[in-house]
Amino acid sequence: MKRVILALSLLALLTTSCGTKKKIAELENKNKEIQNLLNSATIKLNTCLTEKEAMANQVDFLKKNNSDLINNMGNMTTLSAKGAENIEKALESIKEKDLKITRMQDALTKKDSVTLALVTSLKRSVGISDPDIEINVEKGVVFISIADKLLFKSGSYVVSDRAKEILGKVAKVVNDKPDFECMVEGHTDNVPFISNGTLLDNWDLSVKRSTSIVRILTKDFGVNPKQLIAAGRGEFVPLVENNSAENRTTNRRTRIVVMPKIDQFYDMIEKEMKNKK
Repeated sequence: MKRVILALSLLALLTTSCGTKKKIAELENKNKEIQNLLNSATIKLNTCLTEKEAMANQVDFLKKNNSDLINNMGNMTTLSAKGAENIEKALESIKEKDLKITRMQDALTKKDSVTLALVTSLKRSVGISDPDIEINVEKGVVFISIADKLLFKSGSYVVSDRAKEILGKVAKVVNDKPDFECMVEGHTDNVPFISNGTLLDNWDLSVKRSTSIVRILTKDFGVNPKQLIAAGRGEFVPLVENNSAENRTTNRRTRIVVMPKIDQFYDMIEKEMKNKK
């Protein structure tokens, strides 16, 4: 009987032991699966954390970049506003300069019109058909060139009667233009003048001839002395080379320069500019 009980006990123990091992094996497998799942989840978590950090850095970068863009836009807006203001000022300055240029051109046109009218008047009154009298315009100034043979005898500064007739016509035109100045220039050739006690040289002769004409214009024809300038240029401004008798004759001349007074000219420009405002 004891043997039977012992055998049954051993059988029960063996049966229980086999069931426990099987259970343990199952639990170990289950634990291994769970561990694998845990490891996989940990890897995924770490990956997510890494991605999150990268995304956070990218977000910070984008925020900073966006902030920089906003600041740059603000700076560019400021620069654009200043640039536009500078361009506007520059355009305004150009407009003002263009206006001044236009006004000066208008004044010069008026001056040229007056000069042209003066030339026409002189040619009509003096008689341009005479080859010994030339009237032309250079740089807005009227030049009347009269050959010496119409004005003086050789080596003399006494004005001839024929010259007085011509000077009377010139005086009439000058008297009609009280705002103009008239410069009388004496010119000689380069043949040395022999001093006679009164005249020293060609330069002296040219000055004496100029002052003689000025006196005729003022005393005989009533030209305002304030309008007149006497000048002697001697032999130093020839028209042609003094290498022949004909050329020397050409260089011996008296030139009357009729021109607006400088202050009158600027007054004309200033008046024109005021009228344009």
